[in-house]
Amino acid sequence: MSEPASLHTVCRLADLETSGARGFSIGEGEWPLRGFVVRDNAGILRAYVNRCPHAGHALDWKEHDFLTSDRDLIKCASHGALFARDTGICVAGPCAGRRLRSIAVSVSGDEVKIAAPAPEQ
Repeated sequence: MSEPASLHTVCRLADLETSGARGFSIGEGEWPLRGFVVRDNAGILRAYVNRCPHAGHALDWKEHDFLTSDRDLIKCASHGALFARDTGICVAGPCAGRRLRSIAVSVSGDEVKIAAPAPEQ
């Protein structure tokens, strides 16, 4: 039986309300887990790895800047790909049909926590 993943606090709910999305980094060295938390259109929290499936680099150029100006979609600042907030599926751009890698997210009190996923193979 595998052990449960450890939970990491990545922000407070109030931080997420202010920005609409919040980036985080867990771990040290050259390859920490970089991700972000966002509310979907129904208000449910979602978390994704901060990596565009098209080019493999971070989606944000400015810290915590993951959403379009109308806050309806997740955007890749580099190539303009657009992703649905609730599924992470690319709905426009060079990676149409591909999706962001999701991360399990939960709330405990005012803390938003994620379970660090296993490394990609």
